[in-house]
Amino acid sequence: MNKYIDLIQQTFDFPTKEFHVDNNELHFNGVNLMEIIKTYGTPLKLTYLPKISENIQNAKTYFGNAIEKHEYKGKYTYCYCTKSSHFSFVLDEALKNDIHIETSSTFDIPLVRSLYEKGKITKETYIICNGFKRELYKKYVSELLNDGFVNCIPILDNLSEIDYYLEHVKVPFQVGIRIAADEEPKFGFYTSRLGVRYNDIISLYEEKIKDNPNVTLKMLHFFLNSGIKDTAYYWSELTRFIQKYVDLKKVAPSLDSMDIGGGWPIKYNVFFDYDYQYMAEQIVKNIKWMCAKNHTDEPNIFTEFGSYTVGESGAVLYSILDEKLQNDKELWYMIDGSFITQLPDSWGMNQKYIMLAVNNWDEEYHNISLGGLTCDSMDYYNSEAHQFNIYLPKIEEGRKQYIGFFHTGAYQESLGGYGGIQHCLIPAPKHVIIDRNKDGSIKHWLFASEQDSESMLKILGY
Repeated sequence: MNKYIDLIQQTFDFPTKEFHVDNNELHFNGVNLMEIIKTYGTPLKLTYLPKISENIQNAKTYFGNAIEKHEYKGKYTYCYCTKSSHFSFVLDEALKNDIHIETSSTFDIPLVRSLYEKGKITKETYIICNGFKRELYKKYVSELLNDGFVNCIPILDNLSEIDYYLEHVKVPFQVGIRIAADEEPKFGFYTSRLGVRYNDIISLYEEKIKDNPNVTLKMLHFFLNSGIKDTAYYWSELTRFIQKYVDLKKVAPSLDSMDIGGGWPIKYNVFFDYDYQYMAEQIVKNIKWMCAKNHTDEPNIFTEFGSYTVGESGAVLYSILDEKLQNDKELWYMIDGSFITQLPDSWGMNQKYIMLAVNNWDEEYHNISLGGLTCDSMDYYNSEAHQFNIYLPKIEEGRKQYIGFFHTGAYQESLGGYGGIQHCLIPAPKHVIIDRNKDGSIKHWLFASEQDSESMLKILGY
């Protein structure tokens, strides 16, 4: 008999640090998922909080090691990109690790205010304010600066943005400039719509910042959609960015920091092979080498990791409601949720996650496709990152099958419209938080119940 556990162990180097099977039941970071399902039911989303701190500390170690190895003079600062997940439990956990914040839109700023009022951050915390800013966003940023948030740094996204701050900020303040990087060759545009063109950077500084006593240029900012990868494209764009930093530093002595953005990858498959330490060392080594070549002081390095911070802490658990054989070979397992509304990246970007059975690992398996509850023909999941087919244990009468999608903690709630109106009125699933006590034992609690029909009807005006 071909058992599901045999398939997984033959396909992957399994068990892993995060996943193991005990008594035919899957454990995620040491958490028995069947116990969570028996307590709360499905569908449910969960967040395993210790993973957030673990990843932050790992990244700090990687860059710390690189800085020590290469005798790098600048410092490293870890910022969390709040748009990946704005939930309070995520920020509370992340901020235990002496980190800073990057914002993306207007309403991030009231969130910053709330964190300050609760003592989670101070007025010395770095608030890196990114994005194309409408007037209210610029107003909120100006108010932070006037209220003494000395390390709030608006990152200029266009040539005119600074005019607002020069008019409304009444205290000395710092700014950064975002460079409009060239997109990856396969992208639909040559140059990012965000940021200032390379050719305009120095003139922006000289015309609007250099001779103004109220403002100093602190930071040059850089981000690639493709993320931080060991590719010719990444190293070419990073080298070009460092060269612009060096050129700008010659005319802007106050410039002392370089933000290399986000894009630290996370494990979307069990075959994941990425050498974080090597990449951190190569980044530090490249910056140091180019600065030495141009007789330039080595800058402080900022990163703003979002998915890396929170992605691997998340999972979504489903029940298989029924199976449907639609022709001679296409067998469907219908889940008690929706990919479109609950894992929108799997639908909109064809993102693949780690998908594993939660129970029945000693049973026979077969090839299936997964179908969601909406009436949309695109609400399905039929291939994995490592192979073209999905395999799950066979369903027998009286035996329930549960499955899990893992490392789903970034972006899915905000993209899917948490607590709002979703396709076919599929409710937002319950959300469970999992943490550990000081003695290492597991504790869990319900953060939010499944959305009910009354809340949806109210939104719709009934």
